[in-house]
Amino acid sequence: MSKILVVDDDIAIRKGLRDALIREGHEVVTAADGEEAMEAFLSETFDLVVTDLAMPGKDGFSLLRSIRHKSDVPVLILTVRGEEREKVRLLDAGADDYIVKPFGLAEFLARTRTVLRRRTGVREAGEVIQIGSLAIDLAARRVERGGQEQRLTPTEFTLLKTFLSRPGIVWTHRQLIATVWGSADGATSDALRVQIGSLRRKIEENPDQPRLIRTEPWVGYRFVTGE
Repeated sequence: MSKILVVDDDIAIRKGLRDALIREGHEVVTAADGEEAMEAFLSETFDLVVTDLAMPGKDGFSLLRSIRHKSDVPVLILTVRGEEREKVRLLDAGADDYIVKPFGLAEFLARTRTVLRRRTGVREAGEVIQIGSLAIDLAARRVERGGQEQRLTPTEFTLLKTFLSRPGIVWTHRQLIATVWGSADGATSDALRVQIGSLRRKIEENPDQPRLIRTEPWVGYRFVTGE
């Protein structure tokens, strides 16, 4: 069971999300705005924060920045804005994922499960990760697809390990470049695209129709370990 803070100024949405999460077995605390949410956040410990973006007073973006000054707790943003620039801004500011309104409860619960898995962190050294026909041994830096070893370059392996640290989460181009090359100025989006293409050819069954490394148009990439 996880403890989740749900923040939305719409009482119907707040209650609906709370009830759905409680049915999943979670403990839920709700807040009507960013100020109330921050008071709750500073007095209790949460495993996940779900917050609307557009709220009077302290909005979701301001709440996200306040939380990131204090904690790395996963944050899922609810937004009616579908612009790619807005998505990138949220992710670069530290949001773990976003979901665009209107959305169904099934989609919402699936996203919360994905974001909560982040708290498990990077897989334990020595554990072999099996994803379909793909076997990944992080400690040995060994990758096999269908029993055949795939020789990854150091950059490709770092990229794969980065994806595996937070499966299902969207990574922006800027975040991946900073993580893999050590600085947001360490490479270009074109260089990243080349590395993604090379990694797909080694780990995907069909690189032209990738199932593992999904492109989020104009935003970045999402690594999907299962449907």
